Amino acid sequence: MPAFRVPSYRWRIGVRSPHHDWHGHGRRCLATLAEDSDFKIPLIDFSKYLEASSNAEKRRTADKIVNGFKNVGFIYLEKHGIPDSVIHRAFAESAQFFRLPMDVKSRLAWDDPRSNRGYVQIGRERVTQSADPNEIAQLRAKAPDYKESMEIGRDWDKVWKNRWPEEQLAPNFKKTMLSFFQTCHELHVYVMRAIALGLDLEETFFDDKIDEQYHNLRLLSYPSIRTSLLRNDGQARAGAHSDYGTLTLLFQDSVGGLEVQNPHTKTFQPATPIPGTIVVNAGDLLARWSNDVLRSTLHRVVAPPAEKINDTEGVTPSRQSIAFFCNPNGGAEITCLPTCRGPKGETKYPPVTTEQYIVGRLAVTYN
Repeated sequence: MPAFRVPSYRWRIGVRSPHHDWHGHGRRCLATLAEDSDFKIPLIDFSKYLEASSNAEKRRTADKIVNGFKNVGFIYLEKHGIPDSVIHRAFAESAQFFRLPMDVKSRLAWDDPRSNRGYVQIGRERVTQSADPNEIAQLRAKAPDYKESMEIGRDWDKVWKNRWPEEQLAPNFKKTMLSFFQTCHELHVYVMRAIALGLDLEETFFDDKIDEQYHNLRLLSYPSIRTSLLRNDGQARAGAHSDYGTLTLLFQDSVGGLEVQNPHTKTFQPATPIPGTIVVNAGDLLARWSNDVLRSTLHRVVAPPAEKINDTEGVTPSRQSIAFFCNPNGGAEITCLPTCRGPKGETKYPPVTTEQYIVGRLAVTYN
């Protein structure tokens, strides 16, 4: 059963433990520009929304969330309703999966952007803001992202099937991940309701536009690596990019490495792991939906400080994370929200469906 819980928080929460449009307007993908230098990721207590007894109480938290996405594009959520034990279990099963032999994982390989399911080996993906397949291929050859991942979608899809390891090789993997997928979906619904309120829409405005669970659960493993291999120009554990959907829920381990770009200064600042929190960021489709009222911000993953081997070489620690990429329904038309038009009713982007946008981005990201 999914483990998302709304009230009450008497149970223990684990506190320890330039724009170019994708369709036909240039070759760079969405990442929203800043207009000021006030750039600090806010920490928001989401229980004040979940347990609110009035719309006025909900609105206070909703405004904090929307302001965070307006100003930074990222927020930390604490007291979010997912027990620490559930997150730890997902991390444990993820780590166990990546320890499987390569020949086992390779049989589950990702092979179609429309499906976006399966195992992605180190070096196959190169995230970037470019939409030019040739440029991305050159970047991938020169400086591939040093990570491996496992992509999981809704399990009842009639066309695209998840690629599960054999039960005897990973006995609890499928059950754990399907439950975690549902848990994350449920949290995302509440965050989208808060966003709706903060944008002066009906609280349930997005409900029928996100109920098909057209999401992607991504398990990520960043192996230990010698620092000399990360010194190439453009090399990182994951290059600078924006996310494609509406929201991303990011669960980090204690190692860290996520950095968020201040679009005003062009500098990156660490999104340091805070125990008991989830990092949540707005993606491209939410920026398009909101006419750039909400910001899709560039971010990357860099190697943390290395353990010194000798005078010229070191080894970085391994890192794990889990990202839940929240998307609208595949056929949902993403067009400017009624409360987000410019002073004269102007909009920045033409309508696009979720599937058109995401499949287009994925198709050029992977080789």
